[in-house]
Amino acid sequence: MHKMMSDTLTESKIREIDEKYSSFGDTVHYSKNPKIFYECFGSFMYDREHIPYLDLQMWYASCNLGYKNKRITDAIKDCLDTMPQIASRFLYDYKVLLTEKIAKANIKRFNKKGRVHFNVGGAQATEDAIKLIRNYTHKNSLFAFMGGYHGRTTGASSVTSSFRYRENFGHFSDRAYFVPFPYCYRCHYNKKCDSCDFYCVKMFEKLFDTEYNGVYNPNTKNCEFGAFIMEPILGTGGYVIPPKGYFRELKKVLDKYNILLIVDEIQMGMYRTGKLWSIEHFNVTPDVITFGKSLTNGMNPLSGMWAREELINPDIWPAGRTHSTYSSNPIGTRSGYEVMSIFEDEEEELERSIKQKGEKFLSGLKYLKEEFKTIGNIDGLGLALRIECTEKDGFTPNKKLCDFIIEEGLKGDLVYQGKKCGLVLNNGGYYKNVITLVPPVNISDSEIDMAINLLCMLFRRAGAR
Repeated sequence: MHKMMSDTLTESKIREIDEKYSSFGDTVHYSKNPKIFYECFGSFMYDREHIPYLDLQMWYASCNLGYKNKRITDAIKDCLDTMPQIASRFLYDYKVLLTEKIAKANIKRFNKKGRVHFNVGGAQATEDAIKLIRNYTHKNSLFAFMGGYHGRTTGASSVTSSFRYRENFGHFSDRAYFVPFPYCYRCHYNKKCDSCDFYCVKMFEKLFDTEYNGVYNPNTKNCEFGAFIMEPILGTGGYVIPPKGYFRELKKVLDKYNILLIVDEIQMGMYRTGKLWSIEHFNVTPDVITFGKSLTNGMNPLSGMWAREELINPDIWPAGRTHSTYSSNPIGTRSGYEVMSIFEDEEEELERSIKQKGEKFLSGLKYLKEEFKTIGNIDGLGLALRIECTEKDGFTPNKKLCDFIIEEGLKGDLVYQGKKCGLVLNNGGYYKNVITLVPPVNISDSEIDMAINLLCMLFRRAGAR
């Protein structure tokens, strides 16, 4: 059990201290009574009674290789004993070795030389990418997707479509131009995916027909927007997977009008979908990639961006263009090096097993959809999966059901194979009615069976309310 938890510090005392001294501006306080956990291992979290909770959100996809991964924790312990601290003005071995691994991985995947720049969180990586584009293009404006999420700093909020992240903080003069994501289940244009012929891409390209559409001057062939920042699969937007061929068509438009492509892999990268980067599934080459979260398997704040050599070489992006005291910190880069080493050592097996496990999980979700009329849509790519909760018409968003399923899973009163357990889930989507599933990529087949059974129990419980 948790070594720092004394017998006198009860859960009620923890809540009392939190109530008195903690800011309520963090996401913990979305819930009136946040769940308290004391231990984690593999695919599970444990409460004070040591009841296991199968975790299907893994710290918002930050722990793709599971909790307390021994190879990664051993690497960090070694770092603590040798080089735990160093100012970011100096070099050390694992910082450069990690940049080499990422850069070479992208040469292999995209046949493009590039460089890596580190920071401490996903939003900060977004900020750096925005700076990089402005530095290179001398343009302030970006395109972004409706439903996209890139962080909550000022710059990241400006390219995140949800207005509530900007609502209380004044005017954002450089807010992105938001373009509909190809969310075929809820098409922005009320088209059918099998017959629309990428109508949404055609609508985007119409912006460039005339100067009066506000983005492009056909006479000078100059676009006001320097880049398009996008998640290949929406994260917070509900794990929406685009139709096959969409990004190839969109990239043709971007290339035609000299618009750079920033791919946000912060949530979907690091083999979440069965590839190092989710964009690999869609056969387009990005100019910039942002990453974070599971780069260190959630063990230390570290993020970064990779960019093509033309955008980030020292003549274009010299020393001091952006900085954070803890960027490229040794514990982060040491754990990141170990994560990337695991990916290199197990690349073929990961690609095979994640595809197989994803198909098995999706097959279970298809069974649930057939069983329950309140599941309107299920989908998945690798081990990024979604369950869209609806009314019995199979379409009208049902946030109450989604919230109920998530809260019931945290009660720890489910019974599976004769033992009490719980289920850790997360929600997302345009209407917060989507259960987003991101188990560890090394989840076992028996744990997938457990997940489907527990989800089935929760939907049955919801139907009995």
